[in-house]
Amino acid sequence: MSDPAHRPQTMAEKILSQRGDHVVYAGDLAVVEVDQVMVVDSIAQSFIERMQRDLEALPKYPERVSIVIDHVAPASTVSVAQAQKEAREYAAQTGVRLFDVGRGICHQVLMEEGLARPGWIVLGSDSHSTTYGAVAAFGSGMGATDIALAAASGKTWLRVPESVKVTFTGELRPGVTAKDVALEMIRRLGADGATYQSIEMHAGDRFTRGERMTLANLCVEAGAKAGLVVPGGEILTGYGYDVPEWVYPDDGATYVQAIEIDLSALNPRMSAPNEVDNVYDVAELRDQLRNTPVDQVFIGTCTNGRIEDLHAAADVLRGQRVAPGTRLLVIPASSEVMEQAMADGTLLTLQRAGAVLGTPGCGPCMGRHQGVLAPGEVCVSTSNRNFIGRMGDKDAKIYLASPAVAAATAVMGRVALPEDVVGHAVAAGGR
Repeated sequence: MSDPAHRPQTMAEKILSQRGDHVVYAGDLAVVEVDQVMVVDSIAQSFIERMQRDLEALPKYPERVSIVIDHVAPASTVSVAQAQKEAREYAAQTGVRLFDVGRGICHQVLMEEGLARPGWIVLGSDSHSTTYGAVAAFGSGMGATDIALAAASGKTWLRVPESVKVTFTGELRPGVTAKDVALEMIRRLGADGATYQSIEMHAGDRFTRGERMTLANLCVEAGAKAGLVVPGGEILTGYGYDVPEWVYPDDGATYVQAIEIDLSALNPRMSAPNEVDNVYDVAELRDQLRNTPVDQVFIGTCTNGRIEDLHAAADVLRGQRVAPGTRLLVIPASSEVMEQAMADGTLLTLQRAGAVLGTPGCGPCMGRHQGVLAPGEVCVSTSNRNFIGRMGDKDAKIYLASPAVAAATAVMGRVALPEDVVGHAVAAGGR
């Protein structure tokens, strides 16, 4: 919108103003056009029921709706298989996109397919739809009813969120990653510190698209409605995006909170059970847990299952073996990531180290298949949640970390840093 009299706006206010019919500010009600609606398999039945029974409607713009079978892929039970069959049939009948088993995790797939772009509004039936903010799209998770209404009408309504400004300064030291930055951000904000707010991250030209996805992905763990990274770096040059000038926040925009994170002061970070904001230096937890064996390590998910994440893990695992008694699961975020990792030898390195490779998708992240945890087991995961019962039994313990730390932990059989692996004798036995 071009209104020279309007007050300075945040990114969220800018996007919601552009996609609606008038200029809006935090607290206003906005009715906006939706550019993409994403439905995952675990909620597809409810979505279809709302569309057919409650709304008696077809998608207004089928090309703006995508169904992704990723949360339990391949199907683990007959009932799950039936739900996925119905999703395929619905897609065939209505003309909406379907990304079937093996294509990968919804957020990664939509990004690869160009279905999330700067200035767009992307709604998903998955809470980590904040991920689309990596490319300055207003991404937000909603339930089946709201998602169905958006698909049927092409629009949604919402209260314009207040914004939290996060400014990154300095540069990351070797061994420190975007996952560590994201965990530190959640520690600083707290698990509910940005509830129904937009976290606006000012990163300059730092971070790849994948790293920005990690940052935006974890914003929901502070309760955020959206997580937006101000465009810069390869977002401007690497993917052919049309980044409109209006998407940038105005100088003087109003924020309810502002924090600054000095990247040069960060060490590798780890989230301990059972809250994401329960964050420590990895070195501190390594010392505390030196006598605690780690039963399972999981590298993957929409947070850290991209090619750069698999490369980071392979760099640690090359020439090593997973410790006896520890299971290492590696699940690429998409078929595209898997193909890249096949072509450059990464999967072979991981396999030789003793990793178990899985179908691209969510894997055991939500505790429904492909590696659920038994009572008392300890897992180090590159995922985004470590709640009680998240990956299996309520008495299992989940620690969240970067791919490099996860890989080092797999080699040592206990919480470890990559430097701990240097000079480590290759374990006898294993798989």
